[in-house]
Amino acid sequence: MVKNAYIHIPFCKSKCNYCSFISYSMLEFKEEYLYALEKEIKHFYEQEPLDTLYIGGGTPSVLSVSELEAIIKRFVFEPNAEITVELNPETLTYDYLSGLKNAGVNRISLGCQTFNDEILVHIGRRHNAKQVIEAVRCAENAGFENINLDFIYGLPSQNLSLFSNDLMQAVELGINHISLYGLKIDEGCYFYSHYPKNLPDNDMQADMYLMAIEILCGAGFEHYEISNFAKSGFESRHNLNYWNNNTYYGFGMAAHGYKDGCRYSNYEDFDRYLKFPRIHDLTHRLTEQEKLEEEIFLGFRKMSGIDIEKINQNFSIDFEKKYGKTLKKYLETKHIKKTEKGYKLSDNGILVSNTILADFL
Repeated sequence: MVKNAYIHIPFCKSKCNYCSFISYSMLEFKEEYLYALEKEIKHFYEQEPLDTLYIGGGTPSVLSVSELEAIIKRFVFEPNAEITVELNPETLTYDYLSGLKNAGVNRISLGCQTFNDEILVHIGRRHNAKQVIEAVRCAENAGFENINLDFIYGLPSQNLSLFSNDLMQAVELGINHISLYGLKIDEGCYFYSHYPKNLPDNDMQADMYLMAIEILCGAGFEHYEISNFAKSGFESRHNLNYWNNNTYYGFGMAAHGYKDGCRYSNYEDFDRYLKFPRIHDLTHRLTEQEKLEEEIFLGFRKMSGIDIEKINQNFSIDFEKKYGKTLKKYLETKHIKKTEKGYKLSDNGILVSNTILADFL
């Protein structure tokens, strides 16, 4: 039974310079897209009560409250379900946020990226620092307690001091969840063909990340996943579902899902999705080895690490025997730590996690 769902809203008023996600500024197709989305949900959703619903993008806040409410009403929910919507700060008002709260949304994620106005202009964001602060206060006044701020580190002209100021401002705002992502410049974004100057190098990015752990954990946050920090009780239940390698629906253009042992993805082409919302573009049934590898890869993203008893039971293996050489190697270098239930990455291990995980996979 699938208990979680992600919905992709592929519209933005403009594209940020670092963004290579599937998004469009063609708001004139919004109504047609929502109609296709409705057809997809009706076709695939089996009426299970959801534990979590996450509406991401793109910029879901380009939709009206009534449009978002219509999407939410297509689902049945458990009594304490987590319903998250991603929002951009510059568009938000008290009335809009209050409307979302009344529609059942109980968690919001704001794209802040930095509180430095000069850097915000450089990376193509439409908001300034003051608008983030106002959006947080409006959300609190509308009754939201579960608020996430997204930040990017390694931005052009950013240094340790500026990034530290970003984090301290978030702490002072009383935010209960913070997500941190190192800047990656991928093909398809503006920065890929207009490479920015004054980018912090890899060593500086690593120093920023380690500093963030120190600041946020010192301020009462738990570092519960590689990129995520939360006050107690405010962990993202939807994202934990991914990292616990559980099933979920993916609805909307370019959305991914996991159901009945199959990973699937929807069309990334706008026209094809509108024509064929009831057909997945790609579907892959995982082998047992692929399931094991995903369990390891996703488990190591959590700071609690992997549970080897669960892995041994589910996959009929002796984990410590099968991966003994790899474990020994990284325990000796202190990139991996032993836990009560298994193993986890150390803070320095996180910095080279791709290399470590490649050794397991």
